[in-house]
Amino acid sequence: MRDVLMQIARWWETGERFGLATVVDTFRSAPRPPGASMAVLGEEAEGSVSGGCVEGAVYELAQDVLASGTPVLQRYGVSDDDAFSVGLTCGGILDVFVEPISRETFPELGAIAESVREREPVAVATVLSGPGAVGARRVIWPDRSSGSMGVARLDEAVDDDVRGMLAQGLTGVRRYGAEGERRLDDLSIFVNSFAPAPRMLVFGAIDFAAAVARVGKFLGYHVVVCDARPVFTTAKRFPEADEVIVKWPHDYLSSITVDERTVICVLTHDPKFDVPLLEVALRTPAGYVGAMGSRRTHEDRLARLAQAGLSEVELKRLRSPIGLDLGARTPEETAVSIAAELIQLRWGGSGQPLTDGSGRIHGHGPHA
Repeated sequence: MRDVLMQIARWWETGERFGLATVVDTFRSAPRPPGASMAVLGEEAEGSVSGGCVEGAVYELAQDVLASGTPVLQRYGVSDDDAFSVGLTCGGILDVFVEPISRETFPELGAIAESVREREPVAVATVLSGPGAVGARRVIWPDRSSGSMGVARLDEAVDDDVRGMLAQGLTGVRRYGAEGERRLDDLSIFVNSFAPAPRMLVFGAIDFAAAVARVGKFLGYHVVVCDARPVFTTAKRFPEADEVIVKWPHDYLSSITVDERTVICVLTHDPKFDVPLLEVALRTPAGYVGAMGSRRTHEDRLARLAQAGLSEVELKRLRSPIGLDLGARTPEETAVSIAAELIQLRWGGSGQPLTDGSGRIHGHGPHA
């Protein structure tokens, strides 16, 4: 829903009543992940649930749901012989939940949009099927909740589980008994997490950093560019960055909180900058630490870091030279190679040409 959230918040603020279709589960080579949404108001549609495969059918279903006022959970699967019939010609399966939305049915929507704007974590838990009230929802923040599934014990169980999912930025279906029993699966609840965008920390105010900042923003990161040289570290040189920080890189990194979703790209390839920085970076829980430089630079860097006291385990976390081997030369090509490595690590892909492989294209799951 993040892709359409600001648009539907505007509709909501003006008192419009519209349909919201959300992918809640996928199987095989589904084109869009859980959480992808399409909103329908009259003849207008925003967003996508399948990249075009079943948008027309979902649009019609949203119109029916608006007319009846009753939410519907609909499965769309593999197309039949007619490639243009309602189905997914890619061979995947989508479960799509379609519901009517208005200020009356979803009074917390404005608060959710505000939380997303302010980078405050928030999640929406919605009953999809089972003995509960289909469409009932509960909105959960780290420190508060709103709405109800209709049973206090179920609300409590959902609050606990959703806060754990929210901390990891996870979206998906959870199953419970009617009274919140975790050992049962009578009730299906979809949890849509709106965690703040993960951060990409780019160190080194060079032309490569500008390209990496652009691709990082494109991939959905909150991008920070940091360098100690004020003449180079300006917002004008890095218009895609969310923050531009003039500070010694290791001092800046030591002053902030880093989590498992954080990406650190060290592009300075200057020992006086990158060795103190990597001493800090490799001791954080960052999910990715990469450094630019030749193989000779990498060997020299490892020796300096070992002298500084980093362990073998810590040194093995360093991805250097940074990026996948795509034969990149230009800053833009190098940025693509870094993006490719991030995507590969996120989803567990082989990094090989798809034409040389076999089996499902989207057969990998996200790595922890």
